[in-house]
Amino acid sequence: MMARIVSYVTGILAFVLSSPICALAQTPAPDQYRDALTLRDQWQYLTRDLPFPADWVDGTHDFVFRKTVAGGFAFIREDADSGESKPAFDQAAVAAALGDAMGESYAALRLPFDSFRYSEDGDAILFDIHYAPWRCSLRGRGCAAIDPKGRPSGFGVVRDLRVPSDNTPHISPDGKWEALVQGFNLAVQPAGGGPVTMLSSDGSEGNFYDPKTIHWAPDSRKIVVERVRPGFARYVTRVASSPDDRLQPEIRHQLYPKPGDAIDVEQPVLFHTATQGGWQQVAVDPALFPNPYQLTDLHWRADSGSFAFEYTRRGHQQAKIIAVDAESGAARAIVSETAKTFIWQDRGYWHDVGDHGAELIWLSERDGWAHLYLYDGESGKVKNRITSGDWPVRSVLRVDDKKRQIWFAASGMDSDEDPYFVHYYRINFDGSGLTALTPKHASHDVAFSSDMQYYVDTYSRVDLPNIAELHRTSDGALIRTVAKGNISRLLAAGYKIPQPFVAKGRDGTTNIWGLIVKPRNFDPGRKYPVIENIYAGPHDSFVPKTFWPFGYHSGGDKVIGMQGQADMGFIVVQIDGMGTANRSKAFQDVAWKNLADSGFPDRIAWHKAAAARYPWYDIADGVGIYGGSAGGQSTAAALLFHPEFYTVGVAYAGCYDNRMDKISWNEQWLGWPVDDSYLRSSEVMNAAKLKGNLLIIFGEQDSNVDPSSSLQLVDALIKAHKDFDLLEVPGGEHTTGRSTGPILYAQRRQYDFFVRHLRHVPTPDWNSMPDILPAP
Repeated sequence: MMARIVSYVTGILAFVLSSPICALAQTPAPDQYRDALTLRDQWQYLTRDLPFPADWVDGTHDFVFRKTVAGGFAFIREDADSGESKPAFDQAAVAAALGDAMGESYAALRLPFDSFRYSEDGDAILFDIHYAPWRCSLRGRGCAAIDPKGRPSGFGVVRDLRVPSDNTPHISPDGKWEALVQGFNLAVQPAGGGPVTMLSSDGSEGNFYDPKTIHWAPDSRKIVVERVRPGFARYVTRVASSPDDRLQPEIRHQLYPKPGDAIDVEQPVLFHTATQGGWQQVAVDPALFPNPYQLTDLHWRADSGSFAFEYTRRGHQQAKIIAVDAESGAARAIVSETAKTFIWQDRGYWHDVGDHGAELIWLSERDGWAHLYLYDGESGKVKNRITSGDWPVRSVLRVDDKKRQIWFAASGMDSDEDPYFVHYYRINFDGSGLTALTPKHASHDVAFSSDMQYYVDTYSRVDLPNIAELHRTSDGALIRTVAKGNISRLLAAGYKIPQPFVAKGRDGTTNIWGLIVKPRNFDPGRKYPVIENIYAGPHDSFVPKTFWPFGYHSGGDKVIGMQGQADMGFIVVQIDGMGTANRSKAFQDVAWKNLADSGFPDRIAWHKAAAARYPWYDIADGVGIYGGSAGGQSTAAALLFHPEFYTVGVAYAGCYDNRMDKISWNEQWLGWPVDDSYLRSSEVMNAAKLKGNLLIIFGEQDSNVDPSSSLQLVDALIKAHKDFDLLEVPGGEHTTGRSTGPILYAQRRQYDFFVRHLRHVPTPDWNSMPDILPAP
């Protein structure tokens, strides 16, 4: 009898241990972590012939592109006319030369850059590595880093740098003169040297002429240059606690203007030769462009009769096109655009039609969508709308003034497909002749040859591997398929296509789009806790729409990054809520002075709709959330402002008070002057509201977001007697734990955090076992 009882209990125990519920309750094995953390390295080289967007070689019918091959990536150069294909350069030679220059070792098919361009002389290739420019000779002369004058450090966080500018003399179009700055003033001298003529005497250290802004008129008789009144030179100071080359800590400084700081103010100054000989300075009245945030795209018209520039008023609520008469210096506003919320300068567009500015093309969101308008350059009146409809123009690729045609990218024009899919079109200046160039149901990337005879269309979806096609521009006819991705090996290794999901947002009518990633061993009979990968910055949309699931070179937060997290026993999703870009102006305006919103009402509605649809989508005990940078800020906001829904968060490198962050990004969305909207969105000011479990991770040497932003949140949480977890990575940059740096350690800590607090099971005792993870 006892034997029967023991056998019965043993059977019950075996059944319970093998049940789906118990399987999710078990401590994950170390090997499970290793597999999840190394998915990218395991899988990214399994695709074949997967093409990436092409670039054309100027003045030729050759284009270059990158594609996947056995062992990595090959750069290909192809002749559109003949179809002949060959290596774009000797990758083995570049790998060796680059390795010598950097003290590293690179495989020929795994170079540390994704794209390149040929130098003007064709003797070298140019590319960036971690935002730093490099040049490699194609004639065996090695590789070297390029040190461009005045290039911003870090991630380009400053809107203008007051560092010594490149004062290389600017040669006049006729080759007779050169202009430069001496002693803060503008001077000219004969080309090649000679007597110097000072054109100004009002320059000073506090109001100087900037040599990089010198512009000669085409007739060589006029110059416009910017005189700059420098603002407050704010520096962020960081301590490198553990530098590689020394024992003692090192102090580092970075120029880093923040919201509300006094900024550099530019004023165009005109000089021209007087009728009686010599040069004279002509005043340009700044009344039409007071309080500038920046003056951009300053250029002369071809007849030298005027120059023009774009003016953005500080606060990003007004933009103008200003034209200045070259003789009198009189300024007039051709375009004057105002907004109650913001004008998004990064997506702006201006094109002078012809050489004299008689007409211009301007992009505006005045009707609630980003569209193109044709202006009369003399009267400043709109001649006609060029594009219209409930969809946004995403970019302008080419304008043909003679044919009066525009080639542009847009999304959302087809109501039957994902509104984020990018398509390309041609249209006439008068708004007629709208022609679709990319009809395939996918998201496209198009590159035109310099003579517009051909274009390469590279397109894909998350469920359609990349395809590249060569087309004839005149009629859009397909000439040939350049490359077509093969993912059979990837699928055989266990890759699962993510699942798009659409639900209504906060208003009950707007469609909110997202993506669901399931564990590779997904069982529809189980219930899985849910984690959201969030990035809610207003400057773009973020849910993947194209196939490449691995992110960029070193990226880990795309589909593969979510897959690794999902394989730890979760459903992982990504959503584009209101406040993000690439929909209507109203959709994006939700973020205006309201960054704490982060689209959470839409996200929560989306989660609830998914839970109602799928029994395995378990949000009963709360949802986890993680993100970096603006996503880190949103992660903390979720636990502070929506703790009834989001209960566990891992926040990377967030700006937790926007007054601490870079001036450009934050004044664009929160405005100027700095007001209480900055405080309302501040997690530091609202730290006492924290509920749930929060892990903060940041890099000690973050050059994008001031690392003190994380520590100020820590300080506020301590003062509010809140419990939280913290990981500061010595030497870590902005991408610590997400793409570069000790990625495996930080991600393993993320996995542990969600396993303990969302699955509610213990994690391995890492300190008592051998390290089974690859070195960072």
